[in-house]
Amino acid sequence: NLAKGELITSVTLPRPIGGTHIYRKVRDRASYAFALVSVAAVVQKDGTGRAAFGGVAHKPWRVEAAEAAMAQGAATVTAQAFAGAKPTSENAFKLSLATRALASTLSEARAA
Repeated sequence: NLAKGELITSVTLPRPIGGTHIYRKVRDRASYAFALVSVAAVVQKDGTGRAAFGGVAHKPWRVEAAEAAMAQGAATVTAQAFAGAKPTSENAFKLSLATRALASTLSEARAA
């Protein structure tokens, strides 16, 4: 917690794990900086990895339950990632966007 008047001046992050790192941002228009959906993933040579989404929840969302299926391919990962999702009528389109974004992100990472 920051005290009144305090300001964060830097952040130190751990070194990234190996593998291929990919970030994809899906926007309504190329001129908009705000992502409708974003996906960040890292894929190791053995097919394992990590994935996180932006724009599909009230905060960035790491899909730990789906990460165990990472080596099985994008279809399995996305099915597990969104199992039980209950989107509203206003944001249901984001499931399809996020699924396609993750599939293309994983495909690109594996091809690298």
